Amino acid sequence: MIVKIVDYGDEDNSKFIVYHVEGLSSNQIAFLDENLDEKTTVDGNVLKIKMYFENQLYPFQSDAAKIRLDDFIAREEIEMNVFLSGFLDEM
Repeated sequence: MIVKIVDYGDEDNSKFIVYHVEGLSSNQIAFLDENLDEKTTVDGNVLKIKMYFENQLYPFQSDAAKIRLDDFIAREEIEMNVFLSGFLDEM
């Protein structure tokens, strides 16, 4: 599974991150699309997840994140990969 952050920022007074998830079977994509609480869409073999955050929980808000944004993005991609892997274990 490959998780990439493709967009992030502010929207309607909320913070968000958009993840693209590739490398899943069609059954895995369908399972996640049906069972995740976050907003999901499917585009071919790519699962798109849009996750909203309260301001205090948004991972890119700190001063360190602003200086080392690539590190924070990579960490967030890894964390989503681990979360989805655990979620797929329920399948």
